[in-house]
Amino acid sequence: TMGQNNYTSLHGFILLGFSDNPKLEMMLSGVVTIFYLITLVGNTAIILASLLDSHLHTPMYFSLRNLSFLDLCFTTIIPQILVNLWGLNKTITFVGCVIQLYVYMWLGSTECLLLAVMSYDRFIAICKPLHYLVIMNPHLCLKMIIMVWGVSLACSLVLCTLTMNLPRCGNNILNHFSCEMPAMIKIACVDTTAVEMSVFALGIVFVLMPLFLILISYGYIAQAVLRMKSKAGQQKAINTCGSHLTVVSIFYGTIIYTYLQPGNSTSKDQGKFLMLFYTIITPSLNPLIYTLRNKDMKDALKKLI
Repeated sequence: TMGQNNYTSLHGFILLGFSDNPKLEMMLSGVVTIFYLITLVGNTAIILASLLDSHLHTPMYFSLRNLSFLDLCFTTIIPQILVNLWGLNKTITFVGCVIQLYVYMWLGSTECLLLAVMSYDRFIAICKPLHYLVIMNPHLCLKMIIMVWGVSLACSLVLCTLTMNLPRCGNNILNHFSCEMPAMIKIACVDTTAVEMSVFALGIVFVLMPLFLILISYGYIAQAVLRMKSKAGQQKAINTCGSHLTVVSIFYGTIIYTYLQPGNSTSKDQGKFLMLFYTIITPSLNPLIYTLRNKDMKDALKKLI
């Protein structure tokens, strides 16, 4: 199998995308382009506005900037998807594929953990408002962010290395438009149960544990909000948390559906649509969701304009 694996390292991979449906490809490429632009503009604006406005140098906006930066990183995969959808070039080099696999996994895991850190931040802000700036000090914020990016990188290195080491017997046709892990596992020509179980186990650690922490945080937040005397305070808390919960449910919903289904249970096209969804739609929704319900952010953006 080593010789056959060397074959793909020379010739790269062929990404089928939706090649059986050219009309759908044209339509999708239009949608993808629009969302790509929204993501670039929206997230860049959030980063600049919150850096330039000194009111927004708080822990919440520190993690929001990280989320926007992460969403910008996610979009680096989009030009390749567009080239694939335009049908110009359905191939990807071996090195390109490997980089895509590792980076994509790293960013996905980072987002899972970052959303948990953001809910912890909201929990402290609403349930322990007087101690908020003491607990969420810049030093702790930085430590948490470094840990989030570092732990996710480790996870990506383990899972992607396991995946790349599977013998592929010269199979180099991926039924997808990017080198995503489930698609890579499918073309292996050996029993992949062990790798799938590792993905599943780490999936539980990276997806279900943060999700569990988020739900606990929001349980406490809901209690605190219900006890609030002032209606304005209640409304403000509901707005900030509502926006965060919207992002959480969209992101975790698609991830759980894609990665935490053992084996080949999702249909091929479903997997492709879902992947488009959380690579393209979620990163463009984040800025919209966070700014539309947030007065401070709107003011900062007005200053920027």
